[in-house]
Amino acid sequence: MTNLTVSNNLVVGLEYTLRLDDGEVIDASDSNAPLEYLHGHGQLIPGLERELHGMSVGDKKTVTVAPEDGYGEYDEDAFEAVPLSAFPDGIELSPGLELHMRDSATGHIIQAFVAEVTDDTVILDLNHPLAGEALTFDVKIASLRKATQEELEHGHVHSEGGHHH
Repeated sequence: MTNLTVSNNLVVGLEYTLRLDDGEVIDASDSNAPLEYLHGHGQLIPGLERELHGMSVGDKKTVTVAPEDGYGEYDEDAFEAVPLSAFPDGIELSPGLELHMRDSATGHIIQAFVAEVTDDTVILDLNHPLAGEALTFDVKIASLRKATQEELEHGHVHSEGGHHH
């Protein structure tokens, strides 16, 4: 049997720790449950996915991803003022709150964060929280397997016990 290496359309089990430039750990996989993703389907930031390509089970490396290959540069103009009346009654809007909104032009879901709330306006920050950050990942390939036809058709991994959207 041929040893698999990370390549498109394989399900990759990834153990990782993510640090910022100052060394602060801001995310890590659960030691008992690696992150599973479908390689080549845009489920990881481009710089990380590119660096994993060709690795084998058990391989480890440290990868530093520049902002342009991660969550992009921080955009000072990526703020939008939205009337308070556009939000449902009862929602507690406070700085830092993550919102998911649908773009009326494209239908895509947009992630935004409340930057400021005034008496009649909510200022939304459309930057990803990690925009402008260099990201350092300590990674290990925990598992590799061929994706099922259903996973390929859907473009994502289906966990044990079935398919959940």
